[in-house]
Amino acid sequence: MDIKVFTKMLKDPHFTDYKKMKYKYSESFDDFIKALEELYHKTLPIFDFEGNNLVYIENHSSIKQNTVKLLLKTQDKNYGIKAAEEEIIATSAIENIDFSRDSVRNILKGLAPKDEQENRILGMKKGLEFISDSENKITEENLYKLYMMSVGDFLPEEDRLADGKLYRHDTVYVVSDYVEHSGLDHKKVSEFMSNFIDFINADDDINDLIKAAIIHFYLAYVHPYFDGNGRMARLLHLWFLVQKGYRSTLFVPFSSQIEKSRKAYYNAFTQVEENKKYCEKVDPTPFILYFINEVYNKISEDSNVAETLSAYENALANGKITEKETRLWKFVLSFYGTEEFSTKQLEKDFGDAAYATIRGFVLKFEELSLLSSAKYGVRVKYKVVLKK
Repeated sequence: MDIKVFTKMLKDPHFTDYKKMKYKYSESFDDFIKALEELYHKTLPIFDFEGNNLVYIENHSSIKQNTVKLLLKTQDKNYGIKAAEEEIIATSAIENIDFSRDSVRNILKGLAPKDEQENRILGMKKGLEFISDSENKITEENLYKLYMMSVGDFLPEEDRLADGKLYRHDTVYVVSDYVEHSGLDHKKVSEFMSNFIDFINADDDINDLIKAAIIHFYLAYVHPYFDGNGRMARLLHLWFLVQKGYRSTLFVPFSSQIEKSRKAYYNAFTQVEENKKYCEKVDPTPFILYFINEVYNKISEDSNVAETLSAYENALANGKITEKETRLWKFVLSFYGTEEFSTKQLEKDFGDAAYATIRGFVLKFEELSLLSSAKYGVRVKYKVVLKK
């Protein structure tokens, strides 16, 4: 194949849409696919429904170093409360499950659930707590525990797993506005999932963030459950990164970024299915590129918390911040993130400081340019300053 034509096709913004590429470059398309297979495809030790290895194209788009730096940042808690709130709301909204934000906040504060909706929220909270504990390794048994506590225990009878079964025992079909997919034959699910867990835990040279996206795709592709596969795919994605040492994974708006680009998320799944008609391989590269461009790199664009934390650490090192103020600051970051709050609200939510202490804290941190304030009539609200 002519190298100039191949390079032009490789640089085409639609290069992962094989239907468009075949129409646009009809004479060169077959040679292009053959060249991709010979030069760019990396084989994965996981299989499609016919037993063929999945492949992917590496290094076609880069993950920003700021993203990696942000996700690797050390945390002294397992997850951020505000991030957990957004994760529960967004991962559910992606599947058209609407939770009351007040209910989510109440459960995250530790209040007892009042109804079935709040029981389901508590299940998601327990799931986040489970994956945030680095001692909980990714095994088939632990995956089942995670599924049951966060999804399975709250499903109607017809969607529940059979007693003693880790995965579904019948056929499943996925039909939505964007995705039409038939899950793996239920007789093969156990074998495929066992191999999948081996792949997750294997030492290999795949970039961790790329591998996490592949893992996300593959669980949804196999569809091992009757319901909740999307939520489990997103939880497993996060779980893998936590296991790999990306401690700030549960402090960033992961599923919120997916929810913002929901159509592109589903289109990426569909693109993989459509491309197989032209290359006879399951290649999750469109899904990987979606995650790089719409999730990973957007996280680093939308979050300057790392720089804000550095400014705080400098003030702490210079003796300007007390132990109580340190606890308040960490609570603000964890509980509110970049959301506004009032002194009365902080006093109530924190629960272990007098109002005078709260008032002194916000004024000092405003002087340190770590908090900013805005007036709404007679009320004043504060928020974390994100430094650029």
